[in-house]
Amino acid sequence: MADLEKLYTAVLEGDAKSSAALTTEALAAGADPMSLITGAMVPAMDEAGRRFEAEDYFVPELLLAARAMKAAMVLIRPLLVASGAKSLGRVAVGTVKGDLHDIGKNLVASMLEGGGFDVIDLGADVPPEKFIEAVKDKGAQIVCLSALLTVTMPAMKTTIEALKAAGVRDSIKILVGGAPVTSQYATEIGADGFGENANSAVALTRRLLAQGN
Repeated sequence: MADLEKLYTAVLEGDAKSSAALTTEALAAGADPMSLITGAMVPAMDEAGRRFEAEDYFVPELLLAARAMKAAMVLIRPLLVASGAKSLGRVAVGTVKGDLHDIGKNLVASMLEGGGFDVIDLGADVPPEKFIEAVKDKGAQIVCLSALLTVTMPAMKTTIEALKAAGVRDSIKILVGGAPVTSQYATEIGADGFGENANSAVALTRRLLAQGN
């Protein structure tokens, strides 16, 4: 039987080497891939997020935990695909056009992936057309827009308007976040939600998808 407690600790403490080794060992012993995610990795990332909100963890610790989780997911994802396991939903994540910052976006993408979502990471400096393509061609159900600069925030509104013009706005949920972004701004530009940090973004994504279903 897989030692879920050790895997939980490895992810929570940001030990990518141990996370990968424990996952390899568990899979070789016949552990169910999904049980590793739901029994150890998701709880570990939830706890890392809780500690972040309580200011016991900071961005470096959260990034290390996400990296450790990703090291395990690299091994697990092919098995999930092969078994036909359903993800919780498909999410497109990107930093809007004109903004090259990606640390926050990367953290959200990693935590969403660890939470069981199928993530389409579009990168940074993403034009509206790429978000539209992610919805039309790749089936994204939620679009997460990130902006780390006040001067690039208007690109969020431009992207939402482009999604409307493309006729896909009503079929998706849009979540925005980033240092200068506020819940008031999210409402003004017509977004469905605002994530104050990576942890709240994941929780909100779960809620929005539940509402959609």
